[in-house]
Formats: sequence, structure tokens, C-alpha cells
Amino acid sequence: MNKTRLEAFSDAVIAIIMTIMVLELKIPHGVDLNALRPLLPAFLAYVLSFVYLGIYWNNHHHMLQATKLVSGKILWANMNLLFWLSLVPFATGWMGENHFAPLPTAIYGFFLLMAAVSYAILQSAIVRHHKGENELLARAVGNDFKGKFSLVCYVVAVGMAFVQENVSHILYVIVALMWIIPDRRIEKTIAD
Repeated sequence: MNKTRLEAFSDAVIAIIMTIMVLELKIPHGVDLNALRPLLPAFLAYVLSFVYLGIYWNNHHHMLQATKLVSGKILWANMNLLFWLSLVPFATGWMGENHFAPLPTAIYGFFLLMAAVSYAILQSAIVRHHKGENELLARAVGNDFKGKFSLVCYVVAVGMAFVQENVSHILYVIVALMWIIPDRRIEKTIAD
């Protein structure tokens, strides 16, 4: 099957998720900077989630550039990823509204963990589907150290949310910073 519908649908869903998140931001009641202070946690959670969604959109785009055709398994793996990403606005709002409290912070990390696992499943499904014909993606991702390291960070962050939630927040930011630059391995492999 052609990949264009998968790309278009995924782009639309991610755009809707981002739109839902911004619509959840509250308007301040006041006209001075003090009116913004109570909204700062929700805004910071929004910024972090927007960056994460941007990272997923960007890397999803790059991964599909290395993909010629898709199968039913790939379509369902993609739906799994979109499901977990669609929960990000809920976790973002909950965490921001409750000033990064332990349980919302852990749930936020769990959703990020599941999105990362889902992305790895999608990547694996694409690599298996193209085995022997076009192993461009397999060559590009190699052993996927960044992906595996991200999973470990998420697992640690979920557990640390109940011990010292600031460690979780730092880990979420570290993973985001690690992925903020698109996966150049795919671009380089395509160019070669």
C-alpha cells in the first residue's frame, strides 16, 4: 500500500493534538505580569509537550521518507503511536494544573514511555516490512541507542516522580533535548 494516506492522517492527528493543547491554556484574569504567575506551570507543561509532539512529528516524517510502502501491521502500529500521543494533552493539562505533582508527573512520563515504545514498534514494523527490498531505515537507525536510552530515562522518571518529581522533570527535558535535532542518521542514509 502507498504511504501517503498514513502520512497525511498522522500529520492531521498530530496537528489536532497540538491544537487541543493550546486551547486548554487558560486566559489570565488581569493585565499585569502577576496575572501570569499562576499559569506558569500549565504553560511550561504545554511548552514541553509541544516540543515532544514536534519531535515525534519530525522523526515520524523522516522515518516515512525512508519507507516505500506500508502494510496493515504498519497502519496499526502507527495507530498505536497516535493513540498514546493523543493522551499527551490530558497528561499535560493535569500535570500543569497541579503544579507538577507526583502522580500527574508519573502519568505524563508513562504516556511518553508508551509513545516511545509505540514509535519503536512502528519503526520495527517498517524495517521488517522492507527486509530484503529496501533496508534503508534499518541501516539508518542501527542499534538505536537514543531510542533505548530514552526508554530507560522514561522508566526512571516515572518511578522518581514519587520520590523526587524534579528528577523526573529534568529527565523529560533531557530526553527532549536529546531528540530536538531530527534524527540525522536517516537524512544521511537517504543522501548516501
